[in-house]
Amino acid sequence: MSSKRILMITGDFTEDYETMVPFQALMAVGHRVDAVCPGKASGDTVATAIHDFEGDQTYTEKPGHRFALNADFASINPADYDALVVPGGRAPEYLRLNKEVLTMVQHFFETNKPVAAICHGAQLLAAAKVLEGKQCSAYPACQPEVELAGGHFANLEVTDAVTDGNLVTAPAWPAHPAWLAQFMALLNK
Repeated sequence: MSSKRILMITGDFTEDYETMVPFQALMAVGHRVDAVCPGKASGDTVATAIHDFEGDQTYTEKPGHRFALNADFASINPADYDALVVPGGRAPEYLRLNKEVLTMVQHFFETNKPVAAICHGAQLLAAAKVLEGKQCSAYPACQPEVELAGGHFANLEVTDAVTDGNLVTAPAWPAHPAWLAQFMALLNK
């Protein structure tokens, strides 16, 4: 396995597990992961939220940890990266309003670099207009956005993931084993 340089775009109230687990797992196998957030610099933190599935009509949300960013958003160039990770949570709903973030996401699709998005991360992909004709899983409440963006919603078990070309997606953090395994397979191609 050759080490890859991976960009993670996140923000306040990102889902805790969907940020920390891939960040740590990808570094544990030798990749470099630069976590950034618009308006923040290396050493700044973002608030995380823990989304849990407890039998209610939707997930519950609890305070998570402070996640330390390790790169400056203002100084990154997506061309310097081999892949992109988009965590879920509430961050994608406002990150999708940032034109610079959308341009960064589009770069990874235009250059056919691996992209891993989970849960509400599909909101960012839909806003970037990169889902046309792609299979994309997400939290079920994001199905309309995936379909309005021209994607095909992959209605998977919460523990499953799907790969379509350079894109790996999953419904939520219980899919980490499948999602990360499929993403790492793309990184090793």
